[in-house]
Amino acid sequence: MKVLGIDIGGTGIKAAIVDTKTGELLTERHRIDTPKPATPKAVAKVINDMVKHFKWKKVVGCCFPTIIVNGQCKHHGNLSKEWLEVKVDKLFKKECDGLPFYVSNDADLAGVAEVNLGAGKDVKGKVFVITLGTGIGSGLFYNGKLIPNVELGHIYHTDGKIIEKFAADSARKRENLSLEEWAKRLDVFLNHVKILHTPSMYILGGGISKKYEKFKDHLTVDVPIKVAKFKNNAGIIGAAMFASKESK
Repeated sequence: MKVLGIDIGGTGIKAAIVDTKTGELLTERHRIDTPKPATPKAVAKVINDMVKHFKWKKVVGCCFPTIIVNGQCKHHGNLSKEWLEVKVDKLFKKECDGLPFYVSNDADLAGVAEVNLGAGKDVKGKVFVITLGTGIGSGLFYNGKLIPNVELGHIYHTDGKIIEKFAADSARKRENLSLEEWAKRLDVFLNHVKILHTPSMYILGGGISKKYEKFKDHLTVDVPIKVAKFKNNAGIIGAAMFASKESK
């Protein structure tokens, strides 16, 4: 099945048409900057622009960078506070002239791609898909089954601050950290999650995962780590797969 997958991030909104059986992108990936401020109205306009770019008239799958329950936003994350309690699927459907939208958490959907077709395929036990970007997303899978909305990036770290403010890729950029300095922060996070959850594997995604070979030696956590097979396209692919399944 061919489905348009859209990945909404804190800095960019990316999309492509996907073959949901293979995970192959059937078009070039198109990117539009996330509007500032990222209000529901502003983001919905970008989603409409994205749909028009691909001249798409069918089902759409969409990653959203915060907690989503039955299409409804339950935390504003790194977007505008106006998102709280918004039915994201209905908002996008209305903006896009009635196209059916299926929306879920971004790390969860990146994990759907990786666990079914990528780095986590056939792995038993607990697998965490960790997406590193503006925040820290986390998708939890047990024996291949998704346990939705596990927000590890919101674990408290120090001084009442959540750990994604300390260890997300945005912290590296904001504080001008070297890869080594930042990797040691990521290691704190991964070791803490190990104590809490005893995972079988971590799968690292997000743009910074492309540099894994340059920072892996600074990680001490004794849990197997793989880089997401689909790298920064995992969310797009997982969103399309999710929509394909939910629309049947």
